[in-house]
Amino acid sequence: MTKVSASIVLYNNPEEDITSCINSLKKTDIQSIYIIDNSPNKHLKQVSCVSEIVTYIHNPKNPGYGTGHNIGLSKSIERGFDYHLVINADICFETDIVKEIVKFLNENISIGALMPKVIYPSGKNQELCKFIPKPYDLFARRFLPKYFKEMNESKFKMMNYDRSKMLSVPYLSGCFMFLRNECIANIGFFDEQFFMYPEDIDLSRRIALKYNTVYFPKVTVTHKHEQASRKSIKMLVIHIWNMVKYFNKWGWFFDRDRKKLNLKASKVNERWKINEKI
Repeated sequence: MTKVSASIVLYNNPEEDITSCINSLKKTDIQSIYIIDNSPNKHLKQVSCVSEIVTYIHNPKNPGYGTGHNIGLSKSIERGFDYHLVINADICFETDIVKEIVKFLNENISIGALMPKVIYPSGKNQELCKFIPKPYDLFARRFLPKYFKEMNESKFKMMNYDRSKMLSVPYLSGCFMFLRNECIANIGFFDEQFFMYPEDIDLSRRIALKYNTVYFPKVTVTHKHEQASRKSIKMLVIHIWNMVKYFNKWGWFFDRDRKKLNLKASKVNERWKINEKI
């Protein structure tokens, strides 16, 4: 039997989001859910501990998003689980999507990480398929006029690809990352120098160097997607500072792996597209 766990990292999240997310997970074959609560106090414990499969861990020093999920990942690997789901508290879904994901991953062992189709509560698609970013890509998103921003985003967000088809994507969103534990044991956990934001880019690209990382649209989840750094100066500063650390690690303008991984994804997607027509 395939064993799957999940982790949710909290920080003063709305209680209704937590309840909705846990209820979605309880519909699936997931055997263990780790709630890592980085909030200053335990006020979310009662709404979190609603099932025997939930393990609540209070982490009031708030070491960050990736560090929180590393606790769940470590326990999952220690217990011999096959897969681990990193999921945001503001994600929900209606059916047992995990069963279909596990079946697909069991049949495709070269895939190290997977992201489903993600939509807003309105039903609109979230453009989360992305190439590994250059500094310009992130600057353009916030500071360039609308025309130049949209022109750059269409490339960065891979918007010329058909979202109804599976895609090779080198940068998967951390809101829902379905991870093969064997892969994580080989390439390592989230880099804990990042408090939040670029930890999913960093992990995605490290996985993509040795495994396939894919967008899998056969299953769909709903994501509220608060975009805190667009609403709070404090979160914007945190975002910028952590991106500086990310580019210091991988390179600002001379990043060979970035070019290699983005080109690899483009070639794989073209090959898959051609094979569909044959």
